Amino acid sequence: MKKIQFTKPLINFLLIGLLILTVSRFILFFFFRNRVVETQDYGYIFPIGLRMDLIVLCYLLFLPLALIALVPDSFLKKIQGFLTVYFILFLTLILFMELSTLDFINEYDTRPNKLFIDYLIYPKEVVGTLLKSYLSSIFVTVIILAGFFYTLIRYRKPLFGIRNNKYKTKLALFPLVAFFVFFGARSSLTSKRPVNASNAIFSTDHLTNSLGLNSFYTVAFALYSIKNESNTEKMYGKMNYAEAISRVKKYMDVKPNEYTDDSIPLLHIHKTNEVINRPYNIVIILEESLGAEYVGSLGGLPLTPEFDKLTNEGTLFTNLFSTGTRSVRGIEAVVTGFLPSPSESVVKLNNSQTDFYTIASLLKQKGYDTSFIYGGMANFDNMGSFFNGNGFDKIIDEDDFDPNKSAFLGTWGWSDEDVMTKANKYFKSLGNKPFVSLVFSSSNHEPFEYPEGRITPYDKQKNTVNNAMKYADYSIGQFFKQAKKEKYYKNTIFLVIADHNTRTYGKHLVPIHKFHIPALIIGPGVPKGGKYNKLCSQIDIQPTVLSRIGMDTETPMSGRNLFDLSDSFQGRAMMQFNDINAFRVGNEVVIMQPNKKPLQFHVENDSVFTPKKLNEDLAKDALAHVITPFYLYEQRKYRLKSK
Repeated sequence: MKKIQFTKPLINFLLIGLLILTVSRFILFFFFRNRVVETQDYGYIFPIGLRMDLIVLCYLLFLPLALIALVPDSFLKKIQGFLTVYFILFLTLILFMELSTLDFINEYDTRPNKLFIDYLIYPKEVVGTLLKSYLSSIFVTVIILAGFFYTLIRYRKPLFGIRNNKYKTKLALFPLVAFFVFFGARSSLTSKRPVNASNAIFSTDHLTNSLGLNSFYTVAFALYSIKNESNTEKMYGKMNYAEAISRVKKYMDVKPNEYTDDSIPLLHIHKTNEVINRPYNIVIILEESLGAEYVGSLGGLPLTPEFDKLTNEGTLFTNLFSTGTRSVRGIEAVVTGFLPSPSESVVKLNNSQTDFYTIASLLKQKGYDTSFIYGGMANFDNMGSFFNGNGFDKIIDEDDFDPNKSAFLGTWGWSDEDVMTKANKYFKSLGNKPFVSLVFSSSNHEPFEYPEGRITPYDKQKNTVNNAMKYADYSIGQFFKQAKKEKYYKNTIFLVIADHNTRTYGKHLVPIHKFHIPALIIGPGVPKGGKYNKLCSQIDIQPTVLSRIGMDTETPMSGRNLFDLSDSFQGRAMMQFNDINAFRVGNEVVIMQPNKKPLQFHVENDSVFTPKKLNEDLAKDALAHVITPFYLYEQRKYRLKSK
C-alpha cells in the first residue's frame, strides 16, 4: 500500500461521496417507502444507486488523478491548494443536491432535473417562494452544509493531502489506477455506450427509478442532455418527416382540399359555424395549476363554486388533459396549439421568438387588438419576449398596476382579483374594437398568497393550495360579475382553462390522472349547460374556440374542433412528463422514454395501467407526434402565410 499512497486523497473523496449518496438514498427510501415497495424488486434501487454513484464520483476523479500521478513531484505543492478546493467543492455540491432532493421530489415527484436549473435564472420569484414555503428546510440545509464544510476544511490535510511517491512509481501505477477509474465511470466494458440514466429504469414508477440515481447526476445529465433537445430522433427514434406529418394529419379533422400551402404542411382552412359581420372577441383566462381534482363540477373538492355556476352558461370539457406540467407548456398548447415537443416549450426556444403562429398573430391580421395581462413580471419564463414577437401588441404586467388601487402584492405579483379588474377595465377601454387577450392568473402558485376577507377558508391554515384555489375561483367570479355589466360581454367568447395541475406525481411512468384539467367556453353560439365528455387535449381547445368566432380562419394547428368532431374520431391526448411522452388514443396509451423501446398500456379511470403488447402502428403514430413538432420548429414551418 505504501507504493500507491498517492491515491489516498482520491480514495477519501470516493468514500465520502459514497457515504453521502448512500445515506441520502436510504433516507429517501424511508420517506417514500409506502410507494416504493409497491414496485416488484424495489431493492434494485440500491445496487443501481451504487453503480450510478460510482459513475459520478469516478468522472470527478479523472482530473485529480491525472494531476497527482503525472505532475512531477516538484510541482505537487503548487497544485495541492487547487486539488483541496476541487475535492471540497464537489463534495459540498453533492451534499447540497441531496439536501435539496426531498423538497424537490415532494413538489415534482422526481429528483432535481432541468427544472432545477431553469428556476435559477428567476431569483426574485424563486427566493421569495423558498423563504415563505421552505424556510425550515433552508435553515437545516445551511446548518448541515456549514458543519460539513467546516469539517472538510479542518481535516483537509489528512483527507486530501498529497503523499509523495517516486515519480517513476506513480507513472508505472497510473495505467492500473486509471483503468479502475475509467471502468467506474463507464461502468461497462462490453457495451458500445457508457451507462446512463436509461440503465436505471427497472420499473414503471418514475419516482422509484429516480431513487436509483443521485441528484448531482440528474442535474448534470440534464445540462448535458440540452444538446439532445434539438435532436428528437436521437432520443426517441427516426421517422421520415413526410410519414410523420401524414400520421399527424390522419388525427386531424381536415379534408385534403382544405390544406392551403405545401410549404407549411399543416396550414389549412378552419371553418366557423356561422359567418357574421362583426366577429367576436376572445378572452382566454389561463388559470395557474387548476387541476380537475380541485374543481367541484369535475368531481373534485368543493373549491370552485363560481366556476361551477358558470358551467350553466357554457360548455364544460370534462375529459381534457394538459400537454405538460409547467405554465410555458400550457401557454404553448392554448395560445399556439403546438404539439408538445421533447424540447423546451416554444415560449423559450430561439426559432419561435418571431414569426411563430399564435392566436394573437392570427387575429392581429384581422384588425384585432391583442394583449397579454399578468400580475407578475412578463419576463418570467421568457413570456414577454415570446408574446411581443408573436402578435401580442399590448403587454400589461406588474409594473402597470397602481399600488394605491390594487388589493394585494405577493411573491408572484399582483393578486388575481387585481389582474381581473385590470383586464375588465382594459377591455372596456377598447370600445367597439375587436380584441383577443390572454389573462394569466398566479395566486394559485406556491406560496399561495392572497388578500384577507375574500373567502371562507377551506383549510384552517391560511396559505394552502386549497385556500388559494378557492381565492382564484372567487376572482373568476368577480371578473364575470364585472364583465356582464359591460357592452363587450355579449360579443365575446370566454375560455377559462388551466395551464396544468399543481403537483404532477404518481406511481406510473406518466401519471395521467394528474394531467386532467378543466376548460369552460362561454359565449355566443356555445351550448349552455353543455358537457363534452370525450377524451381531448389542450391543443384542441383553440380550434374549438375559433370555430365560434364568426369568421373562417387559416391556421397550422393540428388540434380539432371538438364541437363538430365526427364520431369516427377517437379522443386522443399527448402528455409530456419530464423526458417521457405519453400518446393516448381512447384507453390505449403508448409511453416513450429516451433510448428505450415504447411501452403500451390499457388505461382505466386514468390511473389503472395494464401492460399490453405494443401496437406497432400506434407506436409509429406516437413517434410521429414527437417528430412532427421537431420538424416544424426546426424548419420554421409553424406559421401563417407571409404577407
